[in-house]
Amino acid sequence: MQKYTIRTEEHNQMLDITTIVQKSVDESEVRDGMCYIFIPHTTAGITINEGADKDVSIDILETLDKLVPHNGDYRHLEGNSDAHIKASLVGDSLTLIVREGKLLLGTWQRIFFCEFDGPRTRNIIVKVVEDK
Repeated sequence: MQKYTIRTEEHNQMLDITTIVQKSVDESEVRDGMCYIFIPHTTAGITINEGADKDVSIDILETLDKLVPHNGDYRHLEGNSDAHIKASLVGDSLTLIVREGKLLLGTWQRIFFCEFDGPRTRNIIVKVVEDK
């Protein structure tokens, strides 16, 4: 298991962490198996989406802002209810297949850490398990 710490710089952003996750796979020396990624935060998430066009990430974040506005009528007093809701919608974990030492991703797919309440210091936990 690997734990990575990153520092996000903005309130709403999607960071491509595919290289970090593939590094964990490389270091594990697993040829075929599963890769589990977990984000242990209530105001951040993780997703897979297109990485070739940066406008896709912008569109996702802007749409989430329309669906869950920052200044909604929320009861949570810390002022980050929107971040909690967005994190719940996106999710906190992924499971990927590892084949021949590589993450099995589609041509345009990348793994994105989603920050909804930054700037903050965040953790990413990656575990690679070999098929038996």
